[in-house]
Amino acid sequence: MTILEGRSSLEKEYYLGVDVGSVSINIVVMDEKDSICRKLYLKTGGNPVGALKQGLGSLAESFDGRIAAAGATGSGRRLAGMLIGADVIKNEITAHAVAACAIVPSVRTIIEIGGQDSKIIFVKDKIVTDFAMNTVCAAGTGSFLDRQASRLDIPIEDFGGYALKSKNPVRIAGRCAVFAESDMIHKQQTGHCSEDIIAGLCEALARNYINNLAKGKVIEEPVIFQGGVAANVGMVAAFEKLLGKKLIIPKYFDVMGAYGAAILAKEEIKASGEASGFRGFTGMYQDFSVTSLECRDCANMCEIVKVCAENEIKACWGDRCGKWSSLGGKLEKNA
Repeated sequence: MTILEGRSSLEKEYYLGVDVGSVSINIVVMDEKDSICRKLYLKTGGNPVGALKQGLGSLAESFDGRIAAAGATGSGRRLAGMLIGADVIKNEITAHAVAACAIVPSVRTIIEIGGQDSKIIFVKDKIVTDFAMNTVCAAGTGSFLDRQASRLDIPIEDFGGYALKSKNPVRIAGRCAVFAESDMIHKQQTGHCSEDIIAGLCEALARNYINNLAKGKVIEEPVIFQGGVAANVGMVAAFEKLLGKKLIIPKYFDVMGAYGAAILAKEEIKASGEASGFRGFTGMYQDFSVTSLECRDCANMCEIVKVCAENEIKACWGDRCGKWSSLGGKLEKNA
């Protein structure tokens, strides 16, 4: 249902968070007490806008309440934020950190592994002090684990369980997705069982994550593990073995980015006192176009992304000086 004018002031208010990634779209609706009352996890299937429309459409059929604010995050946050009329648009680091602090206020380290990338976030007193991201190699991400489970003809839901049955994990080269897969095939050809190979793979990927992202930094407790890969018990066990620490897996580990976006939207709208710009569950721009151009006004030669709808420029981003992004106003101010 969409927001309608003239609703009773007694109607419950809710907050929407959207996390648009390369593999999935996560949507949450939370109440005034920051409790999640609806959540959706959808594969993009190469069409994130279509998946977003589908997700919001399904919520429209079952949700009864008023969305007081909406937030967007993820790699596709700017486009998604413009389409739905988000009140705040923030990067993934901020959104994941905010969500983790809401669950465990004393959190010090956040391990986040999604479909195509991974992050480590260091927090102190609810403030991000450092972070690192790996967007170059797919090794250890959800898509890589999905592919290996499919290759071994094992349901991804059971993949991590095989690792826990291992008696003697083999050594797998985990620094590169290509090398890891080749090494797994070699171990199969030499007669190692699936349990030992999968356990070795989980340990290799956890080791690679720690070496590449933490880079010698101290991983302090409490440690939260979130993102879709947190569902893999083999990866959880591998991290706990290598770190010698117990990991906290939030109840909504798979939608923490969207949860953080919803919290940020709530904070933004209450601080500003303005009405939400959310266009409603069925109010997304239906006809829009995305074009790019190279700005030649200076030596930076920025690639500008321009989004048009209803015969108007609704948003621009990609520039360093702000000349083009100022056309997007609120959108770029919060990004």
